[in-house]
Amino acid sequence: MAKVQKRFVCQSCGSVHHRWQGQCVDCSEWNTLVEEAPLNATPFQAKHNLQGGGRMIAMTALDAQSVLPERLPFGIAEFDRALGGGLVAGSATLIGGDPGIGKSTLLLQAAAALARAGHDVAYVSGEEAADQVRLRAQRLGLGDAPVRLAAATSTRDILTTLSHGTPPRLLVIDSIQTMHSDLIEGAPGTVSQVRATAQELIRFAKERGTAVVLVGHVTKDGSIAGPRVLEHMVDTVLSFEGERSHQYRILRSLKNRFGGTDEIGVFAMAGDGLVEVSNPSALFLTQREEGVTGATVFPALEGTRPVLVEIQALVVRVASGATPRRSVVGWDSARLAMILAVLEARCGLSFSTCEVYLNVAGGYRIQDPAADLAVAAALVSALSERPVPADAVAFGEIALSGELRPVAHAPLRLKEAAKLGFERALLPAAVERATMRQSAFRTLGQFVDHLLGRG
Repeated sequence: MAKVQKRFVCQSCGSVHHRWQGQCVDCSEWNTLVEEAPLNATPFQAKHNLQGGGRMIAMTALDAQSVLPERLPFGIAEFDRALGGGLVAGSATLIGGDPGIGKSTLLLQAAAALARAGHDVAYVSGEEAADQVRLRAQRLGLGDAPVRLAAATSTRDILTTLSHGTPPRLLVIDSIQTMHSDLIEGAPGTVSQVRATAQELIRFAKERGTAVVLVGHVTKDGSIAGPRVLEHMVDTVLSFEGERSHQYRILRSLKNRFGGTDEIGVFAMAGDGLVEVSNPSALFLTQREEGVTGATVFPALEGTRPVLVEIQALVVRVASGATPRRSVVGWDSARLAMILAVLEARCGLSFSTCEVYLNVAGGYRIQDPAADLAVAAALVSALSERPVPADAVAFGEIALSGELRPVAHAPLRLKEAAKLGFERALLPAAVERATMRQSAFRTLGQFVDHLLGRG
């Protein structure tokens, strides 16, 4: 905003000055300059007033009929699930993930599946030569897919090539950090270059109806590199997660203007590429016949998909005077500290002289607050060396007062648990009844008494 200019008007001759002074330079009178409010309309304001000079835009009613956008499914069920049913024509999708996690492999498989279905697909790589991409496709058994392939980094060259003739149905850019626009000074990957190239590609997508998929690098903490505005510009943001030491990969939807968020697609890395996992619960559960201390099964919820995972806890007593260690893998460490504090304050269990190790089996990461009760069950089981029944699942949120609060979509969690052979559920009392045998508790103290057999 421009700084407001002060006006000092001489009350004798009417001359205007920009600062106060004792004597008016025009009429030589003393102490006649008085500050007045600036004019409401200056020549600058009149020139830059945005309330006129534009064109009228059409306003429509919120309840007007709208046509649902056409979906372009890949035929890969897990990928389509994360997208909400498939790509939308003219949309822009950003997918990020750690190096080597399988982003290029997944997009190459998706592009080949779409090309084999009769659609025009263009794949532009800025990181690899065309021969490298071709060799990977042959290794994955996709060498016969009619995908148009190019290795380029100039945004102008790419858009000039694609603007001639019929535009492709799908355009894959791998990756956006390698693209360069000659309209902006700076090396590829800088904030200005990423913003400018993404804007041009998104404009091409909206004007020509091409679905554009951009691959994005990630920083050390896992967020997508480049300006944060890049995630606001695109229509869909996907995160490809997983550990290199584990075979599973999770495609998570973080933003979707054409569908729901927090949907996931689960894949397993195999020798011939990424393979869909239709039953993720079987991937994260440990098969055993009898109960083990410190292990609890938790029905997590990812979007609309329930996934059963195993939470493992180990409690080891240490010598007096030593500082006990707290180690967490796959869960929030601050949440673990809160659960331990509630167990000590409300249930009389002492963890102050114990080292606590918590792990989510299979490398899975949980962000669901319903895992509180399952974590508490694993901790109590490890401390007392009494196993949780092998046919039971546990879920519920724990309040600082020790009360158990219900969580969302309990029937969906119980249905998935029953489908996999579990017969009993440990949960808050406010949860509605289901077909499974349920043990409901109002407080964490009642839950601990039940696990320890106190009555």
